[in-house]
Amino acid sequence: MEDSESQPSSEKPFRLFSTKPKPLHKTLPPPARLSNPASIDTDRGDPDAGAGLVSFSDLGLSQWAVGTCRELGMRRPTPVQRRCIPRILAGDDVLGIAQTGSGKTATFALPILHRLAEDPYGVFALVLTPTRELACQLAEQFRALGSSLNVRCTLIVGGMDMIGQARVLVQRPHIVVATPGRIKVLLEEDPDIPAAFSKTKFLVLDEADRVLDVGFEEELRVIFQCLPKNRQTLLFSATMTNELQALLEISANRSYFFEAYEGFKTVDSLKQQYIFTPKNLKDLYLFHVLSKMEEGIRSAIVFVSTCRTCHLLSLLLEELDQAAVALHSHKSQSLRLSALNRFKSGQVPILLATDVASRGLDIPTVDLVINYDIPRYPRDYIHRVGRTARAGRGGLSVSFVTQNDVDLIHEIEAVIGKQLDKSEYEEKVVLEDITKVYKARRVANMKMIDDGFQEKAEARKVQKLKTLAEKGLLNKRKR
Repeated sequence: MEDSESQPSSEKPFRLFSTKPKPLHKTLPPPARLSNPASIDTDRGDPDAGAGLVSFSDLGLSQWAVGTCRELGMRRPTPVQRRCIPRILAGDDVLGIAQTGSGKTATFALPILHRLAEDPYGVFALVLTPTRELACQLAEQFRALGSSLNVRCTLIVGGMDMIGQARVLVQRPHIVVATPGRIKVLLEEDPDIPAAFSKTKFLVLDEADRVLDVGFEEELRVIFQCLPKNRQTLLFSATMTNELQALLEISANRSYFFEAYEGFKTVDSLKQQYIFTPKNLKDLYLFHVLSKMEEGIRSAIVFVSTCRTCHLLSLLLEELDQAAVALHSHKSQSLRLSALNRFKSGQVPILLATDVASRGLDIPTVDLVINYDIPRYPRDYIHRVGRTARAGRGGLSVSFVTQNDVDLIHEIEAVIGKQLDKSEYEEKVVLEDITKVYKARRVANMKMIDDGFQEKAEARKVQKLKTLAEKGLLNKRKR
């Protein structure tokens, strides 16, 4: 973390990797940027390497696991699966960086379930992820991959009954998938729960760059204190960050680092376009693009920067008779799950979302991603557009660029090494709906006033700032 690195800290950085001795492996030449290459086996993503391992059975997985992969339509392992699964089965700590939609979840879930089948007990693995929606998806995938084992997988996230969650944890399920905040509260509030993690074999950080954000530091310290030192630690992400690099450098033991590519990258099957538009016409272009969705586009995700914009656009599209659901952090957990399920099941073709939906969600029917607001950081752009063109499929992303967004777009283009194509829309045709859209916008604004959204948002902001101040993170966020 750049800000925290510039300030001396009285606390020693916690070690994420274990300290157990590891058998030596043949190492590849380490990159020059690593200050401690002796402890890190680094593997750059040569697409031809390991090509002879063409099936999951070649990776050392049990026959039941191979059969499950076959039943789920997973024919051949992806590069990240070919490289990382054998190393996880060998007992190595692993950091894997690979593109969105490359099968990272199965990369850690399959070897964990393989080892669980050999020695079933709970809690065998703890999986941490930054958002509730991604946690729900991970739990579903563990249950699907472990269906023949009758695996007991528990979801621990905010917005759900805490007493019931505590009761389930005490019963020691095999797999716990959690968000850091809720699991930290349960560990602190119930003295019986920490003991459930005393023999945990695996710790997984999915979307590790976000989990290791400064905002989760206190939660991670509490969680790590309850885990055994001889665990295996697995980190996976689509983007490499300074925090992940620092963890590699302070790692005391040997760890395996797989990087499918250096820097940031979007998949080649993704068609990336932009629309240059005045800010006050973004609603008009959004309605035009969504109402003229080409045949072959089954569903679309529209990303915005704030919960307020997300709520306003949902009211706007409702007024324009466009079926859409909204997903943002100001909604209750039940409403968030309901919105996501309606979208995933195809009942509603449009999902409006903040970046709470930009990480890890795998919805095969998403053929279009719209950046209504341009993200501030290129890595967030990569995760957003990664919701489409997954697992080798094609996809389209369209970014609405205003005069104030030009520098952001140029930075994104420089980072991904590609220029976005200009999307051709006739402004004259788009403006035909201006009266209809502007009228709907006025109605949507009045509905927002009536439902008290702004007052609720302000109250949440005050509470959030208070929480950050109590955790000592307010100054870190400001610097």
